[in-house]
Amino acid sequence: MSFDWNNPYPSVRTPVFARNIVSTSHPLAAQAGLRMLQEGGNAVDAAIAAAAAITIVEPVSNGLGSDNFALVWDGQELSGLNASGVAPAAWDAAYFHKRHGGSIPVRGWDSVTVPGAIAGWAALWQRFGKLDFGRLMEPAIELAERGHAVATIVARKWAAQVPELHGLPGFAEAFMPRGRAPEAGELFRFGPAAQTLRRIATSIGRDFYEGETAAALAAHSAANGGSLTSSDLAQYRAQWVIPIARDFAGYRIHEIPPNGQGIAALMALGMVDALGIGERPIDSVQTQHLCIEAMKLAFADVYRWVADPDAMTEVSAAALLDDHYLRERAHLIDPRRAQDFSAGNPAQGGTIYLAAADASGMMVSFIQSNYMGFGSGVVVPGTGVSLQNRGHCFTLAANHPNVVAPGKRPFHTIIPGFVTRAGDAQMAFGVMGGNMQPQGHLQTLVRMLRYGQQPQAACDAPRWKFMQSRSIDCESSMSANLVEELRACGHEIESREDAYMDFGSGQFIWRLSEDPDHGYVAASDSRRDGLAAGF
Repeated sequence: MSFDWNNPYPSVRTPVFARNIVSTSHPLAAQAGLRMLQEGGNAVDAAIAAAAAITIVEPVSNGLGSDNFALVWDGQELSGLNASGVAPAAWDAAYFHKRHGGSIPVRGWDSVTVPGAIAGWAALWQRFGKLDFGRLMEPAIELAERGHAVATIVARKWAAQVPELHGLPGFAEAFMPRGRAPEAGELFRFGPAAQTLRRIATSIGRDFYEGETAAALAAHSAANGGSLTSSDLAQYRAQWVIPIARDFAGYRIHEIPPNGQGIAALMALGMVDALGIGERPIDSVQTQHLCIEAMKLAFADVYRWVADPDAMTEVSAAALLDDHYLRERAHLIDPRRAQDFSAGNPAQGGTIYLAAADASGMMVSFIQSNYMGFGSGVVVPGTGVSLQNRGHCFTLAANHPNVVAPGKRPFHTIIPGFVTRAGDAQMAFGVMGGNMQPQGHLQTLVRMLRYGQQPQAACDAPRWKFMQSRSIDCESSMSANLVEELRACGHEIESREDAYMDFGSGQFIWRLSEDPDHGYVAASDSRRDGLAAGF
């Protein structure tokens, strides 16, 4: 790939070139990862240290009670890790009908599945880590104990969550130290989280599931009407999985398999490929319309069929990625008119993303999330553990593969991505932000792989986001002519500034050549406080 190194879009960032590099949505987290590389650690060590640090400096998007996923290139092959949580043993549809009148809460203890993030860190380290595990926790512990000045975008998103969450158990005590959200530049200390991180460090994560922290989580759950138990925590394990993939523009794109939504990006890429994407300019109405419609078709299928893989008994991931099926779906697209789509039947035919890479060729694509801003809103006193609300992603529809059940993983939105070429590593990438994630994967990959835009330009380009039916949101920086042409196709468009996670935030690390001494180029999204740093 020979990129056009010009950037046609307004930007406050430039590409970063280095042999060892970390790119995250917060500068202090990137520096935590970089410290591990400077001390002789590898890309996995860097990713874990950055992930631990970012629970402290960007708590609105993730925390110690989050889930995570990872794709790791070890120099020879790609491995996938699924550290998403499972439903407590007490959960089934009858449980929610009885306690919540036929709905699954958005916040509170009954939205919390078993948190998987800490088990994910431990699993990554046990398989690939080089430095002592406790060393990887040290930057996060320092940030929690000494405090840090809150970043500007984090402060804005933090304040936006306070009106809804201030009354939930433990939230105000942890995240409103002055009776309000910290302002940009104010010092935030998180002493209880530091103590929990020390226990995680010495136990290589098991304290969270079987020790003092686990006992505190289970006791708080019982005292506040939750159903998460010590047994639920002790039985949890992260899973190593085989990534799913498909070819596009001479590259192979890899995603974590279901229960995640990464398959949606692969399906949309397959559809636009079948329609000859690349024949018109990237910012033309024809190109963007095809991408929007392909994404809508992919979502229609994903929301109907994707769940914990053990529950996908009618339609498999392989069936959804079948070339013949994707061509059939692609031919439903009218090149001139927006449409509403329903699911097909192939059986008949608050998140952070980070990437790290080292001079040995190891590359890591890693994503960690509490789902919505501050997740469930529940913070366990004395631990600094803020809990995700992934349980809200289940359904109560009895005939749906994603129906809630004991020990089951819910449909998940967070998806790390990876690109290979000719069997070798090419790029670790991700675009965080709810269901924007596969949409961001599609838009940035088309720009980079089909149109040769360099990573920072692809990251900076204005984005659209499919909402429902024919409704899409567009960033205000999108060309007014393009917006009007999309409207003429029947798309119902709003142009708005970024809210909590409207248009996502990406990080990209691209390998410059087969020669490891040549290094990498990294991009970081200006929609967050992020930083790409290397040496």
